[in-house]
Amino acid sequence: MDFFTSDPHIGHDKDFVWQARGFNSIEEHDSQIILNWNEIVAPEDTVYILGDLCMGGNEPEWDRIYKVLNGTKKFVHGNHDTVAKIDRYVNEYNMEDLGLAALYQYSKKRKFYLSHYPTFVNNHKEEKFFWCLAGHTHSKDTFQFGEHCVYNVAMDAHNCTPISIDTILKEIKEYREAL
Repeated sequence: MDFFTSDPHIGHDKDFVWQARGFNSIEEHDSQIILNWNEIVAPEDTVYILGDLCMGGNEPEWDRIYKVLNGTKKFVHGNHDTVAKIDRYVNEYNMEDLGLAALYQYSKKRKFYLSHYPTFVNNHKEEKFFWCLAGHTHSKDTFQFGEHCVYNVAMDAHNCTPISIDTILKEIKEYREAL
């Protein structure tokens, strides 16, 4: 199964991140991300992380947390992903670097543009099925830019939990049918 997320901000000890997500500390925040992640992601699953995995200077804590998260991880660069972090993700965490953006093909008819930044890729009235999966804004609204075919996969919009491709497809279908 494939899962998507953005903006975990592991180790980002700023209250505007963890407090806005309903936690009392970064430790509580990071612990809940681990629990939520491993509850739904199996070791054989793939997780696409669309930017901003880790923040702050506590790199040993990043290592500890990263090692317990299930699944094969692939990532798209976010605005906080420095060259040094990207190097660490690739060489120490064995993550696949997808660059600044990537195309994810679910089926012949269903493709997704993966980006950290919301990118307007289509008009929801079109017959084609092409959406952008993104994060960055820290909005709790899954369809913050739904009229432009952007689905928000950020932790903020999904209770600090990665979201499965099946759920994304179901929610997009429901969104389009409600128009």
